[in-house]
Amino acid sequence: MAQVWKRDWGLTTRIIITGLLLLLIYLAFMAVLWYFNVSIGLILLFVFVMAFAQYFFSDSIVLMSTKTKIVSETEAPELHQMIERICADAGVPKPRIGIMPSPMANAFATGRSPKRAVVAVTDTIMRVLNTNELEAVLAHEIAHVKNRDVLALTLASFIAMVASMIVHNILFISFTNRGEGSPPWILIAIVAGAVWLISTILMLALSRYREYAADRGSAYITNDPMALVSALKKISGTVEAMPSKKRQEVEGANAFYIIPAISGKSIMSLFATHPPLEKRIANLEKILVEQRGY
Repeated sequence: MAQVWKRDWGLTTRIIITGLLLLLIYLAFMAVLWYFNVSIGLILLFVFVMAFAQYFFSDSIVLMSTKTKIVSETEAPELHQMIERICADAGVPKPRIGIMPSPMANAFATGRSPKRAVVAVTDTIMRVLNTNELEAVLAHEIAHVKNRDVLALTLASFIAMVASMIVHNILFISFTNRGEGSPPWILIAIVAGAVWLISTILMLALSRYREYAADRGSAYITNDPMALVSALKKISGTVEAMPSKKRQEVEGANAFYIIPAISGKSIMSLFATHPPLEKRIANLEKILVEQRGY
């Protein structure tokens, strides 16, 4: 039986502050462009199209890139039954369910809303994890769906996409905006680069916070945070055991996986999409103490 989903106000505050900082950067960047009378209508139109495609077609793109197959209830009855129970406890509609062929144990969720969600697992994870561990992982993915994380991260990435497009197309923009009183394009490129860097760092921080939130959601749905701890350790082990070439083949969907297919030591934590495994485990252990009341 799922417990009442208690809010972690410290985590919620960090998510809100990060979102507000992204909004302030967006407004400041637009003010700079307006001050220099920059015409970027084509860039904004292109970014809107990209954001629209990302939001509405991200599930199809992820399923295609990972070769995930949507499975029916007759094809995977136990998986369907488990997700049905979790969704009933979490209060969300049952998503489509997929299986991804891969030597690593992993899982992900995608889709723009709870009604359009997909939860997928690799064929390996069902052999590596026991029932409680698999349930904890699926509850983590359902928590992502409940929290509408795809929508949140799509909105968060918008300003980074605008700044990136300006930096990569600065020559074209300056060419089409020449003339007397034309803006200082070198300065604008520097500002856009700084905005891209800061907004990307904030967006990745938001991604990490939302992983903590999904871990917390799993702990309350299953009432068993240590099952997720055990699952995360096993999944991390299968990812680390994969050859580098195999990891590179699936890196494109790293932001979606419960454990990314990279070594935690291979990138700076500032630019990681997920929190370090050790911190996730420590956070889940705190939830266990909180649940037991001592």
